[in-house]
Amino acid sequence: MKNCKANKSLIAIFDSGVGGLSVWRELTAILPGFHFIYLADNAYCPYGPRPQEDIIARTKLIADFFISHGASLIVVACNTATAAAIDSLRMSYDIPFIGMEPAVKTAALHSKTGVIGVLATLGTFNGKLYHRTLERFASDIKVIEKAGTGLVELVEAGKTSAPETRELLKLYIDPMLEEGADHIVLGCTHYPFLTDEIKKITGDNVVIVDPAPAVALHTYNTLQQHGVVSEEKPDPLTQTIFYSTGPKENLIRVARSILNAIPDEQFIEKSF
Repeated sequence: MKNCKANKSLIAIFDSGVGGLSVWRELTAILPGFHFIYLADNAYCPYGPRPQEDIIARTKLIADFFISHGASLIVVACNTATAAAIDSLRMSYDIPFIGMEPAVKTAALHSKTGVIGVLATLGTFNGKLYHRTLERFASDIKVIEKAGTGLVELVEAGKTSAPETRELLKLYIDPMLEEGADHIVLGCTHYPFLTDEIKKITGDNVVIVDPAPAVALHTYNTLQQHGVVSEEKPDPLTQTIFYSTGPKENLIRVARSILNAIPDEQFIEKSF
């Protein structure tokens, strides 16, 4: 197990790109007294097509980086990385890791039609965690699965409302609607940035399930269980340091769309 002296008020978050900012947004809302490091591993984005062993090795490099900065808890704000690496990370380090759990349970419990859709990456669909979740909570309902190939790249490129994005979304979502799905689970942290476009396709009668709020609450509860509290009152504009392993422009754009006026010096390009 690896560890060094942790800063109890420092939480680290990473994703293959900007998608994890949908989780960061929820975390800063529920944990305003904490400091954050966010890393967008856009030099290796997307994770989805990569072999599991490559994702494990990459996430351990990132974990080492975070721990060297004193992180007391790491949020794996990426469904694919969670599916591929969360078990290995938890066995390798003695700090808590919070992963992205497929929000199938919520959709299955509340579905009135008995049909739900899941939009995720192939890495998530192939993971043991997803299949365990289906077996536990969705064994008696119909689940329409669609791998959102190409969507991560469009979000990374800032094309969340582009015509090609809506066309691709329709390709994935229309079959769910045709089967009667009344809930659609977003199984990738990039996808909440497409919610407005998804709703234009589904209308108001379909519930879009974003797992980020539940992950933030799980993080809050984990900190409480470990007795970690923070009485600091950091300035929201300097509360987070943002790293990117590739060009930082898209990270800056998306972060500032959530919290305007974050200073330039909070964004750092870091290759490893």
